[in-house]
Amino acid sequence: MPGRVHVVDDDASFRTAIERRLTLAGYEVATYPSAQQLLDSRPDESEPSCILLDVRIPGLSGPELQGRLNALGSTVPIVFLTGYADTPTTVRAIKAGAEDFLTKPVESEALLGAIERAIARHAVTRSEQRRLDEMLALLAALTGRERQVFGLVVRGKLNKQIAHELGTTERTVKAHRHQVMEKMKVRSLAELVRMAEQLGVLS
Repeated sequence: MPGRVHVVDDDASFRTAIERRLTLAGYEVATYPSAQQLLDSRPDESEPSCILLDVRIPGLSGPELQGRLNALGSTVPIVFLTGYADTPTTVRAIKAGAEDFLTKPVESEALLGAIERAIARHAVTRSEQRRLDEMLALLAALTGRERQVFGLVVRGKLNKQIAHELGTTERTVKAHRHQVMEKMKVRSLAELVRMAEQLGVLS
């Protein structure tokens, strides 16, 4: 399955037409007449998906919903649809992370292209997040002293310097360093440094 599309639009006939069009293209589709309804049933982050969102909807507007979802840490990309394109709204939405901004009536090709790109981006985001979660779990398994050694090793300190800084012997530092490499599941210093960058250990 190519993924799931969450359609938020207050126009019932538009929702029906777009659901038909997307189902034919092989997507799972969920529709919502208001932004609040989507917010109440938060899209599942664990499946490749995107949100097709009307800008002007009664109650919570499209850009307001985008703001709420961003605040909740949602990674589901948003493709905006509007009947009245205005540049400031478009710029604000794109700056806030929107995947695309389409004007109604939208051609099938443009719509499906935008949805495909959004869902592909979500798949990448999800795999990066999974990898980060795995690395955080490995980091959490280090002892306090191993974390100190990890932090100093990835900053380019030699065993001798680390031993001096921690008030221990070079031999002990070597043992800790070996444990750090084992527990973080890396084979080289370069891998360890890359991991430290991704985890924000170097910042």
